[in-house]
Amino acid sequence: MAKLIYLDNAATTKTAPEVVDAMLPYFSELYGNPSSIYDFSQKSKEGLMAARAQIGAVLGTDAQNIYFTAGGSEADNWALKATFEAYKNKGNHIITTKIEHHAILHTCEYLEKERGAKITYLNVDENGLVKLDELKRAITPETILVSVMFANNEIGIIQPIKEIGEICKEKGILFHTDAVQAFGQVPIKVDELNIDMLSSSGHKINGPKGIGFLYIRKGVKIKSFVHGGAQERKRRAGTENVPGIVGYGAAAARADRTMAERTGAEIELRDYAINRIMNEIPYAKLNGDPVKRLPNNINFSFQFIEGESLLLMLDSDGICASSGSACTSGSLDPSHVLLAIGLPHEIAHGSLRMTISEETTKEDMDFVIDRLKFIVQYLRNMSPLYEDFMRKQNKNK
Repeated sequence: MAKLIYLDNAATTKTAPEVVDAMLPYFSELYGNPSSIYDFSQKSKEGLMAARAQIGAVLGTDAQNIYFTAGGSEADNWALKATFEAYKNKGNHIITTKIEHHAILHTCEYLEKERGAKITYLNVDENGLVKLDELKRAITPETILVSVMFANNEIGIIQPIKEIGEICKEKGILFHTDAVQAFGQVPIKVDELNIDMLSSSGHKINGPKGIGFLYIRKGVKIKSFVHGGAQERKRRAGTENVPGIVGYGAAAARADRTMAERTGAEIELRDYAINRIMNEIPYAKLNGDPVKRLPNNINFSFQFIEGESLLLMLDSDGICASSGSACTSGSLDPSHVLLAIGLPHEIAHGSLRMTISEETTKEDMDFVIDRLKFIVQYLRNMSPLYEDFMRKQNKNK
């Protein structure tokens, strides 16, 4: 079997050994329910509180502003639906973008169709960046929330979050950001960035799956999304996933501690790979801004081929990559993100996303790019579109 080279860290990451070690006692030794009052269960509560403090410290906020969820999608749903219900007497208008994760887009569709919300979907430029002037023009007296993702899960673009936060603060509008891809990869201090709500997910930063959080600034008046018990200060019912929460806290502290060195190495390897692909594979387009992107994100479109065939052939070489979001991998439609930045369908279909980690080596990327060069040319040689294109090119010489 070929050596496994895992380049799909935007989909999920390997749980770090120190995170697993932190979680283990809470499965079989400290297994008490943190809501119980006896001393044994208080050990579980202490683990939960410590994790909340670890995450709060990464964001530069009080631990009491962190509310644990089952993942990023729940946190996104909670932020949008609960804000709409809490502030609908003030207005019913929400602003988001065309390149959000489907956890945001589908929630907005629900609010629009079922709850009477008015949604504005902002365009982005060819690199995927929100146009601040368009955001300002979209705001009306009815606007109650702006939700713009911190960094895109497909093309890695990092939005001008501080500027968006300033606009919202000036207008008295709540600002939510889906930071599932950004938390632990770039520095985030919520007060400095004027963020009112922020969503995140543990398994993107070498933590466990099935755990996330929603940061809610003190004073934001949104209510429970899951009803039942009084957990999470009466805002999110259900017995807490203590092992997951403890693991998330450990993963957040680890990501923060290693961020500078880790992301510096990722940026160096990312740019090396991007330059090799651009120089050695013709008719390849880098998607997203070359600089304002996540440290580990590489996204290209290769003209005249289908991304699915490319992924299958890479897989046969032991290379794990994707064509976009893992949440839509079963869809035959081209990426909504690539269409939003202006790519035609036929080019958007030939996309490849590679997201590296601290374990990815230069030797790994050299092997991947060498195989990529061969596979792209192999697939193009079977493409009537490529044959026709080359015939026209040769005729024009």
